Amino acid sequence: MKLRPSRILRELRSGQNSTVLKLNLGDPRIVELAGLAGASAVWLCNEHVPNDWLNLEHQVRAAKLHDLDTIVRVNKGGYSEYVKPFECDATGIMVPHVTSADEARRVVDMVRCRPLGSKALDAGNMDGLFCQVPLADYAHHCNTEKFVILQIESPEALEVVDEIAAVPGFDMLLFGAGDFSHRIGKLGQATHPDVVAARKKVAAAALRHGKYPAVASLYGQKEEVVAEGTRVFTLGADVLELGSAFKKLVSDFGGTAGSSQSDSIYRSK
Repeated sequence: MKLRPSRILRELRSGQNSTVLKLNLGDPRIVELAGLAGASAVWLCNEHVPNDWLNLEHQVRAAKLHDLDTIVRVNKGGYSEYVKPFECDATGIMVPHVTSADEARRVVDMVRCRPLGSKALDAGNMDGLFCQVPLADYAHHCNTEKFVILQIESPEALEVVDEIAAVPGFDMLLFGAGDFSHRIGKLGQATHPDVVAARKKVAAAALRHGKYPAVASLYGQKEEVVAEGTRVFTLGADVLELGSAFKKLVSDFGGTAGSSQSDSIYRSK
């Protein structure tokens, strides 16, 4: 029996870029739609979304039908919040609001096996094929095919981002423009020069220390972000895309916008 390797890590190791779709809605069928669209991964959220562990496991299972990685943004707390997504066989976790190298080291210690960390072992869940693989293989897989993303979202974290990036055992730094812009009094201004400068600083620190830069959204700046060395791109979110699509349907019916374009699409089918 073989444990599933990470698609994102495979892409990054071969020099490709990876695409992520963020999901706030809990239906595993939406995960399958993301897989059918060809994304590399889905970003599932335990920080802001009222998901439960059993449903999360169903979402992970749906993703694997389409060779789709799953990234779980964890609820900050005890070690179980960090380890349990992996035991549901998520491919990676994303830890929000990391502010120090000490915190980065604690995360690594909780989720990596020796010699990188001190992960509590079970292997009786999906990530260990329910004890159907040798423990040595399971531990090696934890360290080589599972990944850890740390989010940099505050001025305090930005000040020590080089120290954070230098910590061994994690894989990516993801800049959170939304929270960072809020913290510096530029709410929602993801393309403000101060926010862009912070994003560039995070990407540069990641690259200096052998980590992959990632972003939570492109904000219409694809070429700039690519030029900064970013390799993992979140392209959009289910609630945003559904909201826009529903508004367009209602608007088109009322004749207020885009009705001719919509009609021509239907006539062409």
